[in-house]
Amino acid sequence: MANLVNIVQQEMKLRNYSPKTIAAYVHVFKDVYQYFHRPLREVRPDEIKNYLYAKQQKNLSSQTISLYSNALNFLYTQIYQQPHFIKLRHPKRSARLPEVLSREEIQQMIASTVNLKHRLILSLTYAAGLRVSEVVRLRVRDIDVGALTVMVRQGKGRKDRLTVFAETLRPALSSLVAGRLGADHIFISERGGPLTERTAQKIFESALRRSGIKKPATFHSLRHSFATHLLENGVDVRYVQELLGHQNIRTTQIYTKVTNPALKKIKSPL
Repeated sequence: MANLVNIVQQEMKLRNYSPKTIAAYVHVFKDVYQYFHRPLREVRPDEIKNYLYAKQQKNLSSQTISLYSNALNFLYTQIYQQPHFIKLRHPKRSARLPEVLSREEIQQMIASTVNLKHRLILSLTYAAGLRVSEVVRLRVRDIDVGALTVMVRQGKGRKDRLTVFAETLRPALSSLVAGRLGADHIFISERGGPLTERTAQKIFESALRRSGIKKPATFHSLRHSFATHLLENGVDVRYVQELLGHQNIRTTQIYTKVTNPALKKIKSPL
């Protein structure tokens, strides 16, 4: 198994897969090995389907099952190169709408956050539509305070993109980066290194709790809210797609279901 892991990691790095994807695939392969207790090359396609069915019965999300399918397709077609292996089909994704916070709820969360650095993390994430992995990786050189833009380097899919942030954040960001080197991380932990994703998530969770908001929101809800509020402001969905860095317009169009103004104007008959 150790040899397989090394081969997979090397091959995926050569193909420029992200560290997160590599770690996720390796986790799947280790899990399959623990399930069958024999080399993965010897596992039959029907056994793989039974394995995935067992995972589905544990109420794993369709997105998670898709990840398992992708990993196994990669293993048998790219690593083992089995010519008769039929690629596993992805399960139908659940039509779950994104959890969006209102503008008032976001302002409430920010206002309840006393720590200035924590407040800026929440504000910038929402203002620029960032992922948690992106905001903790930001460096001084990525922020153009004059142009009110953020360069997100090597985001999801290993792609760079340009996004915007609010003018109200200019003074705080200018003060934070003043006198620092371009390669320095913007948000530093108390130990001196870059902030971890989990720390940023805890900052959000604390702000949500202090604000008394009962929605099952996560850090990613700030990004959902950014997209939704831009569409409510009349920004074209294709511009929103570019700011978010979505490869497929259909991914961005999910937010139109949350912002449908005609639907919200309908009065209940009760």
